[in-house]
Amino acid sequence: MISPKHSINLSRLLQLCSANLPVGGFAFSQGLEHAVERQWIHDITSTYDWISFTLDEAFAHTDIPFLLRLYQSLEKHDLDSFSNWNQHLIACRESQELLYADLAMGKALIRLLQQLEEVNLSAYQDSICRSEVSFVSAFSLAAYLFELDLSATQSGFCWTYIDNQVAAATKLVPLGQSQAQNLLFSLAEQVEPAISKANAIADDELGSNLPGLAMASAWHETQYSRLFRS
Repeated sequence: MISPKHSINLSRLLQLCSANLPVGGFAFSQGLEHAVERQWIHDITSTYDWISFTLDEAFAHTDIPFLLRLYQSLEKHDLDSFSNWNQHLIACRESQELLYADLAMGKALIRLLQQLEEVNLSAYQDSICRSEVSFVSAFSLAAYLFELDLSATQSGFCWTYIDNQVAAATKLVPLGQSQAQNLLFSLAEQVEPAISKANAIADDELGSNLPGLAMASAWHETQYSRLFRS
């Protein structure tokens, strides 16, 4: 039998990972739109390869291990450590567009948390909420305040990325709705290996090096016709 506590935590996780969460994630393609423009992505197989590779080589080296450290800092009530990891992560963004998306979504999520009546942000207003906040940092703070465990938080964060990318690919490639659902089903199997890889990364190994992703994001800023923000 599922306990009431487990049920409410699951509901909070689903709320935090929902595409309806008003943080603007649907407005950014994370480089995918320009990859389609250059025909790097052109069908369901190349879409899978792009998202899977980015999850394994970018997220597993940057966002997910930083999420681990940010969440642990909150558990220890070490806001200085949280701030340092937040600034380190922001410095890892390789293009103006990726930086802009990260900060815009982080700001939107903090603003949402401030408006939730049952969430108390008073302890974090001075040290966190008034500075630039990565979306990863804001996500970890929301998960901590929602009393989600770390494993669920990391899994949920990976899902938000996969879901956003598949939704973008559905419009851009384009993909059919059944193809998109098959993609989500297959990509979900890559989440646990990515998290395991991320949790084994040492502090001095943090950061990714994907020139193609960075260049696609940078080129997108001047792409003539585009659906997504830059």
